[in-house]
Amino acid sequence: MKNLLKKYGHIWVCGYILLYLPYFFWLESVITDNYKIMHVALDDMIPFSEYFIIPYMIWFVYVSGAVLYFFFTDKQDYYRLCAFLFIGMTISMMICTFYPNGTDLRVEVDPHKNIFCYLVQKIHDSDTPANVFPSIHVYNSLGVHISVMNSERLKNHRWIRRISFIVMVSICMSTVFLKQHSVADVTGALVLAYVMYQFVYGNVYVFSRRTARQKVTG
Repeated sequence: MKNLLKKYGHIWVCGYILLYLPYFFWLESVITDNYKIMHVALDDMIPFSEYFIIPYMIWFVYVSGAVLYFFFTDKQDYYRLCAFLFIGMTISMMICTFYPNGTDLRVEVDPHKNIFCYLVQKIHDSDTPANVFPSIHVYNSLGVHISVMNSERLKNHRWIRRISFIVMVSICMSTVFLKQHSVADVTGALVLAYVMYQFVYGNVYVFSRRTARQKVTG
């Protein structure tokens, strides 16, 4: 047991989910109306397609799979991915708390039409149209792909990087083609991901690492 704790003690980070989920479901229960509708003109030009439920649901495997992969293979990449995901998710929940928002884009679907419509209806039943800005689906997908592209372990695995890009783009597209999110929600997620990248992977991170090394060698 002692050896397991020493080897996998970094699992403590995932305890964040035990804080996030209760707050998320509480927010879903209290913000049910009287919220800002996220809707831009471009949303009306994007058709609904139930087939995008496939990449939309792949998101669950894509994100959790990446966390598990880095958990077992690279502790530093694991910490950076978790920092990117969890800080961004917290910021998103704070935005929804102090700026209640939702969407009016959802369309009625016939769950008996095909399996894809059935799955879309299940998503509608379990997920309210509130708390959509910025899109967690988009933000986390960007975070996973960024972690893949910044991984030293995966830098020579081009096929993994390419597949990750295709999956990430497909998931982002699914949010608007399923009418789960507005283009505004996607844009908000892109901006948040850009800002977080600077701290977790970009110039701010590099500067802090360089400063730490100078202190050690100095």
